[in-house]
Amino acid sequence: MRLNIPGSILVALILGGLIGSSERCQADESKGAEPATQAANRAVVGTLPFSDRRDFDDAKRGFVAALPDDSTVVGADGRPVWSLKGYAFLDSDSVPDTVNPSLWRQAQLNEIAGLFKVADRVYQVRGLDISNMTLIEGDTGIIVIDPLLSKETARAGLDLYLAHRPARPVVAVIYSHSHADHFGGVKGIVDEADVRAGKITILAPAGFMDHAIAENVIAGNAMSRRAIYMYGPLLPRSAQGQVDTGLGKNLSRGTLTLIPPTDSIASSADTRVLDGVRIEFQLTPGTEAPSEMNLYFPDFRVLDMAENVTHNMHNLYTLRGAEIRDGNAWSKYVNESLARFGGRSDVLIAQHHWPTFGTERIQDFLEKQRDLYKFIHDQSVRLMNQGYTPTEIAETLKLPPVLANEWFARGYYGSLSHNAKGVYQKYLGWYDENPANLNPLPTREAAKKAVEYMGGDKAVIQRARTDFAAGQYRWVAQVMSQVVFADPANQEARALGADALEQLGYQSENAPWRNEYLMGARELRSGVVKQAHAGTASADLIRALPTGAFFDYLGVRLNGDRAQDKKIVVNWMFTDLKEEYVLTLDHSALTYLPGAQSDHADATLTLERATLDQISLKQTTFLKAAASGKVKFSGDVARVSELFGLFDDFNPDFPIVEPRQN
Repeated sequence: MRLNIPGSILVALILGGLIGSSERCQADESKGAEPATQAANRAVVGTLPFSDRRDFDDAKRGFVAALPDDSTVVGADGRPVWSLKGYAFLDSDSVPDTVNPSLWRQAQLNEIAGLFKVADRVYQVRGLDISNMTLIEGDTGIIVIDPLLSKETARAGLDLYLAHRPARPVVAVIYSHSHADHFGGVKGIVDEADVRAGKITILAPAGFMDHAIAENVIAGNAMSRRAIYMYGPLLPRSAQGQVDTGLGKNLSRGTLTLIPPTDSIASSADTRVLDGVRIEFQLTPGTEAPSEMNLYFPDFRVLDMAENVTHNMHNLYTLRGAEIRDGNAWSKYVNESLARFGGRSDVLIAQHHWPTFGTERIQDFLEKQRDLYKFIHDQSVRLMNQGYTPTEIAETLKLPPVLANEWFARGYYGSLSHNAKGVYQKYLGWYDENPANLNPLPTREAAKKAVEYMGGDKAVIQRARTDFAAGQYRWVAQVMSQVVFADPANQEARALGADALEQLGYQSENAPWRNEYLMGARELRSGVVKQAHAGTASADLIRALPTGAFFDYLGVRLNGDRAQDKKIVVNWMFTDLKEEYVLTLDHSALTYLPGAQSDHADATLTLERATLDQISLKQTTFLKAAASGKVKFSGDVARVSELFGLFDDFNPDFPIVEPRQN
């Protein structure tokens, strides 16, 4: 029996060796910027206020200490899990023509790292992961907000703080929301035994555990593969490769951990006093995360906006795939933050990027971020109601200058284009109501017909070379994709398609778009590099996975064709949880009923949930557990083996820029 749950949350997609070293991509495969790209990037300089250096001043303000000299954090096995060493090329103020100057600016800001004093008794560690760790000095100890993504980087962050501040214990941890880069390092800063003993409080917004554990289990394999494109960790860190993610440098690759909260915030009227520190909360469910909250510290006049307000346009739709976020609700919550806290805040921080200082600037920041998400939502819906398709909306919509000229509204992580399409998807789904698009040919079959209609691959490539020379990279990438899907062995089409994608990446202001384009170019040139996938499931997350969610995941792994005409019923009894389930395979579907047992079951399994976790984590096998008495059987055990022989193992390296080989 094998449960290969990939990640389970947002950025847990990229852990435990799933991604591997960024040096795997050969830098010498890349090419320089074409004249059209050089011209496009030069044009950016005259359209944005590059003379405004306030963000750099804010990012350096309160500097206490730098990261260790080599900035490398290693795991228990000696494997590097985080390093900024490869980003030294960003130290130049001369922008290379292979990077959009606006993105170069954001990448430089995200490279400013270390320990910073934000306000009296408020500190942040920045640049030790994609997210920030905030430390509040209480009366007797430290309150930590969001202990990063990995245990190792969180420990390094706490060590950096303790090297420069009085040595006091962590007395409380706050998870601002349910994404893994905001809780995954918790065991690097506290001992779970101390939490269980009541020595340490862990606080989170209502619904945290449900969303933290189950949000992306079902689609985890697909998200894992797509995240490699979105974050670009296999690309070389260079001016011709990965420079940033927009939200931070990249994701650490250490150990993802989780300790469940001991208390939760159930209402925006909730307040707490933790170790003498007063905190006012604002719940913001369904915004950047399904479970999220902002925090206000009245004694310090510091507002923490979690990930609801950062120094970029965020995602309503995220490229790796996730449920659409509600831009209308997002705007309303930011407006509420402005009304409640804006006029009494001297510092605004978030769990990414750098602070904003001064009440007037904070209010302006909140107003424009509020209006940014409201504009994207309302104007996308307006055009949708006028009959525009998603592609037409994305091509038509432009931010008003008052927003477009603000650095914190630029599309470094989210983009106006894919967010507008996300709004359309939220309301109307994938279908644009044109019957020709209702049941189109599959991609490969359509590509073959299209290439045939265009006169064959040689004619298509010849015309595409002319368009490439004219800088028509979007079209060249699109049409070469048709040729590659018609004939994946056509090396000329692969090379030209890669060249076009590369130029699009060099021009992109959006970091994930750049990474997507450059990863596509890489795989067209070199194919898919098989990754080491052991350890992609965090032990803490597997243990926290509700039993029902476990069975749901088995359901999506069931091969419906092989399961035809089979009916198998299994009773499950978990002695430690006092839980019972009936698992039924019938009509090529796997269903379960909690709190029940069937008199007609083919077999009954009695075990502890911990045993199931050990099996799923490959610490033992089903047969070994049975032989040792950890799993007790009654009935026809062969039927259980038959059932588990019907589950697919997902291919974590499925093709993206070429057709799948069936």
